[in-house]
Amino acid sequence: MAIDRAALAGFLRLRRDSLQPEDVGLGRGQRRRTEGLRREEVAALSHMSADYYARLERGDGPLPSAQMLASIAQGLHLTIDERDHLFRLAGHQPPERGGASEHVSPGMLRILDRLHDTPAEIVTELGETLRQTPLGVALTGDTASIRGPERSLGYRWFSDPRTRALYAEEEHDFLSRLWVSGLREVSARRGSGSRAAGFVEALLPRSAEFRELWDRHEVGLRPRATKHFVHAELGPLELTCQSLLDPEQSHALLVYTAVPGSESQEKLRLLSALSPRTLSS
Repeated sequence: MAIDRAALAGFLRLRRDSLQPEDVGLGRGQRRRTEGLRREEVAALSHMSADYYARLERGDGPLPSAQMLASIAQGLHLTIDERDHLFRLAGHQPPERGGASEHVSPGMLRILDRLHDTPAEIVTELGETLRQTPLGVALTGDTASIRGPERSLGYRWFSDPRTRALYAEEEHDFLSRLWVSGLREVSARRGSGSRAAGFVEALLPRSAEFRELWDRHEVGLRPRATKHFVHAELGPLELTCQSLLDPEQSHALLVYTAVPGSESQEKLRLLSALSPRTLSS
């Protein structure tokens, strides 16, 4: 497939002009005159330089990589069909859809962008964090920036013992069973060549605990609504987890809240002082 520079530039401009700052979690500002987003705003949302993005819109930029295109698709809050169109215009085969996809739907991103005062994250069916709010980072760490199998919380649970320190010790046995049960279901659903199956192959020789639980063939376990975290600075937090599912992409938006008037709610207020001042999308 060959790149269509003119069509690519036109598509990027039109999509940028169609978005308003509040659509992507940005403040409008009193002196704003630009219709739609500025180029530098899209570049920041897409985690690239403003010059690089501007050259793509002018039609004289370098051939963008698949990774760059995926970042632009998320920065512009493209639908899955629009993402695939973007890839084809740039001369790339679109990534696969479904459980292996990391492209978050625009609707789920819009919800996440509005959760400024709440810990929240978007995860895949394998427990890989794709996006976090600043308070989500303050609660669990910057897990969205991890790459490779370790991006999955379930994988880290058995490969890196430090992962467990974030959760109350009395929950560890259940969480171990939960991750193995979930991985067994996903690997059976996705098949022998899937990433889920690859996780199983990697963990079996690495963790005796994983092997013992895998041999139980336990399925059907579901996460408990109440989570017991142990924050390094704030100590124990008891939070309720509400989830919103995107069945097409097999993603879940997890939102953590505390009972009003509880000690954990006060700790969430303190958590805001620790949150990074970064874009959540």
